[in-house]
Amino acid sequence: MNTFLNLTVYGLSDGAILALAALGFVLIYKATGVINFAQGEFLLIGAYTLYAAFVVFQLPMVLAVVVGVAFAILMGVVIERLVLRPLVGENAISVIMVTIGLAALLRAVVQLIFGTRPVPQPPLLPRTPIELLPGTSVPLNRILVILIAAAVLAAFTVFFRRSRHGIAMRAVADDQQAALTMGISVRRIFAMAWALAALSALVGGILLGDVTEVSGRLATFGLYVFPVVILGGLDSVPGTIVGGLTIGLTTQYVSGYADPGLSQIAPYLLLIAILLVRPYGLFGETRIERV
Repeated sequence: MNTFLNLTVYGLSDGAILALAALGFVLIYKATGVINFAQGEFLLIGAYTLYAAFVVFQLPMVLAVVVGVAFAILMGVVIERLVLRPLVGENAISVIMVTIGLAALLRAVVQLIFGTRPVPQPPLLPRTPIELLPGTSVPLNRILVILIAAAVLAAFTVFFRRSRHGIAMRAVADDQQAALTMGISVRRIFAMAWALAALSALVGGILLGDVTEVSGRLATFGLYVFPVVILGGLDSVPGTIVGGLTIGLTTQYVSGYADPGLSQIAPYLLLIAILLVRPYGLFGETRIERV
C-alpha cells in the first residue's frame, strides 16, 4: 500500500503537469490548426525564465512569477506574429517543420545562455513529508503541484466558458469564417492562443523544475505531451486532463512495479492500444468526410 500510494501521488503530479503542457498544445491546434512540436521547449523556457528572475536577478518570488508570466505571453505573441503568421495558407508539412526548427532554436538558446548542466535553484514549494496513512508519507510539494495545476486548469476552464475572449476562441475553433462574420478578429485569437499556450507551459515548467531539476531534461519530459493529446483527442480540452493523468499514472506504475526503462515507452504502447479501439482518442471529435 505504501508503494501504491507513493506511485499514485507522483503519477498524479506528473500527469497534472503534462495536462498543463498539453492544454497549450490543444489550444494552438483548435484555434489555428497548427501542430506545435515546440510545446516541450515551452516547458523548458518557463522553468529557466523563473530561474533567471528568482535566482540570477534575485527578484522576490511574486515579482519573479509576474515577470515569467509577462515573458511567456510576450514570447507566444512574438512567435505567432513573426514565425507562424507568414506561413498562413502554406501546407501542413511546412508549418510542422517550422515548429520543429523552433523547438531546436529554443533549446539551443537555453543551452547557450545557461549551459547544459542543471542549474541550482532553491525549493519553491515545501518538501516536508506528509503522512497519508500510518507508515505512508509523500512530499508536500507533490501534493501542492496537484492542487496548483488543478486550480490553473479550472481557471482556464472558466475563462473559456464565461469570458468574452474565451467564447471568441471557441467560436474561431468551431468555424473561422462564421467568427469573421460576427466581427471576431481571427488574427487576434491566433495570437491569444499562442500566448495562453506559452502561459500554461510556463506554469507546468515552473512546477516540473521545482519537483525535479531545472535542466534541459525538462524538454524530454515534454515529449510525453504528444501521447497525452492524441490519447485524449487533439481537439479536446477535457481530454488533456484525462490523458495527462493517465500517462502520468501509467509511467509511475510501470516504473515502480516493472522496469524503469520500460516506463519510457509504456505511454506509447498504451496510446497504440487505445487508438486501435478509438482512432480519434478518448474525447476526440469523430470527423466523417464525404466526397
